[in-house]
Parts: sequence; C-alpha cells; structure tokens
Amino acid sequence: MDVAIAGASGFVGQALTARLLDHGHGVVALGRSATSLSTEARTVDVDVGDEVAIRSALTGVEAAYYLVHSMAAGSEFRHLDLRLATTFGRAATEAGVGRIVYVGALGEAPDSAHLASRQEVGAALGAAGAAVVELRAAVVLGSGSISFEMLRYLTERLPAMVCPRWVRTRIQPLALSDLLEYLEQSLHVDAGIYEVGGADVTTYRELISAYASARGLRPRRILDIPWLTPHLSSYWVDLVTPVDRSVSHALIESLVTEVVVTDTESTRRAFSVTPTGVETALTAALEDQGDQVARFLFDRRNGLVDGVYSVVIDVAVEPSLGAAIGRDLKQIGGTLGWYGAAAGWVARLLLGRLVGERLRRGKPESHEPGALVDWWRIARTEPDELVLQGVGWFPGDAWLGFRVGDGSLRQVAAFRPRGIPGFLYWKLLWPVHDLAFERMARHRIRRAIDGARRPGDLWQRLDRFRHSV
Repeated sequence: MDVAIAGASGFVGQALTARLLDHGHGVVALGRSATSLSTEARTVDVDVGDEVAIRSALTGVEAAYYLVHSMAAGSEFRHLDLRLATTFGRAATEAGVGRIVYVGALGEAPDSAHLASRQEVGAALGAAGAAVVELRAAVVLGSGSISFEMLRYLTERLPAMVCPRWVRTRIQPLALSDLLEYLEQSLHVDAGIYEVGGADVTTYRELISAYASARGLRPRRILDIPWLTPHLSSYWVDLVTPVDRSVSHALIESLVTEVVVTDTESTRRAFSVTPTGVETALTAALEDQGDQVARFLFDRRNGLVDGVYSVVIDVAVEPSLGAAIGRDLKQIGGTLGWYGAAAGWVARLLLGRLVGERLRRGKPESHEPGALVDWWRIARTEPDELVLQGVGWFPGDAWLGFRVGDGSLRQVAAFRPRGIPGFLYWKLLWPVHDLAFERMARHRIRRAIDGARRPGDLWQRLDRFRHSV
C-alpha cells in the first residue's frame, strides 16, 4: 500500500518507516524535518497544523499513520494536540485517505492530562468522518521511547532510590517489535479501538528490577514513601535523567493510573500477534540499540543520545591518501602502536585489570565481520571503513569506527555506560578521551602517509610477510 506517516522522525515513526519499506509498502514520511531522514521513503517537510499542505501531502495515499504528540510544548500541549489532530483528520478525509492509524493510551477514564489527551486525539482524528484504527498501549519498550529512556537512566544511575506509591501501579508494557506488528496489521483490520499490551502485567517497581537484570546490574533497592507525590518525585527525576522536563513531568503525572488491557478478545480476533514478555522485550531493546549504533555509527552526533555518548572527529585528508588509510585500517591488531598514544592504552589496560577486566591483544587471520581483533569484534568492514564493537569491557559497551572519503577522515567513538561505574568512567575520563581520540585520528593519517611513501611492491611484500608470520 501507499501510506503516509506523520511523525516519521520520531521513535516509532523511524522504526515503522523502515519496516514498511522492507515489506514493500510505499511510504511518504511527513514531518517538520522529514528530509533529514536517511530513508528510501518520499519525504515531505510539512507542519501538521497546516491543513492545506497536509491535504496536498496526503493526496494519493491509501492510509495514514498519525504518530504526533506535543508534550514538549509545555502546559498547553493538550489543547495543541487536539487542534492538530482535528486538522489532520479533516485534511485526510478531504484527501480521500482510506484510514488513519493512531497509537493512543490505555487507561480507564484517566485523570492525568497526558493519558486523557491521548484518548481525545483518537476521537478528534475521526471527527470529520475518517475511519480510525486506534491502538491503545502502555509503555513501549524500545530505545528512544521516552518512557524507556526514563527507566534506563533511573535504573542505570540509581543503585538505590526513594519512590512514591506509583511504583506499585500496574502496567502492561509492550515490546516495540509487537507494536510495529500491530501497526502494520492495522492496515487491514476493521476501524475501531483496540487495546494492545505485552504478555506480562507488572508494576514500575518490577520493571526497574527487570531492566537491571537485563542490563547485568546489581539488584536495585527501592524504598516506598507513600506520601511522596508524583509531582514531588518529578524533581528528583529531573536531577537524574536528561529527558526533557516538560515531557517527563507530563508522563510522571500519569503514573498513578493503571494502564492494563481490559478487552483482550477484540484485539485477539482482529490481530495475529503473539505478545512478548517483559524480560525478552527489554533484552531485545538493548540488543537492537547496539545493532543500530554499529549500523549507523557514522551518522551519530557528539554528546548523549538515548543513553549512548558519542565523540565525532572529522579530519581533512588529501584525497590521494584515501587508499593508504583504507589499507592501514586492515593492519589493526596485535600492537598498541596502531592506535597511537600507546602509553595511554597501556594505562587503560592496567586500569581494567584492577576491576577484573582481561583485555588481550590479538590479530585475526582475516578481517571479516565477526572476527576478534584485540579487545574488539569487527562489526563491519569495507575498503574505506572499519567499525569495531568492544568485547569484555567492564564499564559498558563501546564502538569505534573509521571512514575515509570525500577528502576527510571521520572517526566516531560511542559508549553506552553500564550502571554507576560506566557513568563515572566516561565522565572522569572525558578530558582524556577528547585528547586521545583527536590524536588517534591524526595518527591514522600519519601512518597512511608513512605507508604511501613506501614503494608499492615493498608495501605488498611486507604485508604478505606479516601475514605469513
């Protein structure tokens, strides 16, 4: 089908766009900065509140996904969400769109503005007569979900925490993979409201414990303080997590409401989805994020995004050195001299031994994906790039990549901390990392220059000799 996705640059929107494209659908990605997406979809930069522009963008599509929310707008988000949904529903009806698919929120007559707004939006989308498939869900377990990121930061950074009574609220989290399956199947089910959830009904307290287990952390200690209100607890959440305050405060106010599926029969009849359990969903979310970091390492930007720190360095190089740098990338392994600043790496290895880490140097027979080299596993290798993923790092998960082309060398280091030790490791060594990564990038160029100065036949003979021994 030809479908449009409003909010294609968001957490669910990006994942859904990739899935639908993989399954042969035509996708029109709509958003204020849609053209910045690296996707095969047709992208249209458009404001959802511009009815004329939205109607034009939706003309010719058979279905439209509405994945937009305005919580970052502050206290006026509820009014804004209602207005945008009404505009979108009217534009879709006038454009002849067959159906709108929307992800709303579970909860029986919720008191919170966030949950109430999510349900109001579903009604507003269909007010002009459009057929609407509304999927009501609770927390979505996937990297990039705001709820998941709050869970990540709280659990990673607080080995013990004081929580209000909402930690005992019953919830039914949903795996991202399950939500994507529901969304795709929504193209063919009858219009209506469907409640969707995972295989387990749990509590926020149990969810914190489950995340700690999936991440390999020590069990978290939680002290319940019944008189600590959600509003007061939002302030210590601000101190611990980097999540946007206007968004996190709106979410925290909704934590006292149970979000559990009550009508399982309607959903079971309409969809063929086998729900995933909480532990499996959390493990999959972390693994999927690791795969995505390795796959899109060179698209990352400096700083912290979804629990992963990145340092991106671009160094100009002579185009003629590209091939020499590519050859040098294949020389990794067995010697600290390849990395540059060998004394710094010796110190890093000794530091690791103090906490039980055993990183060893080693060179593979061939530089193929999956091969082990030093304390890395090769995630991807091409003539002009190399992506490595750390193996056995005690403070967390690490990635290191090099790409040469278009007159520059891009080097990206990424790190996902594991608990307090990982957080402190990155923060305390941040000045050292900046200096070391910069020197490493320039070391690549110096090695390439030295290699390019050698006669070609000598370079090849030395390379063959190295492999023979």
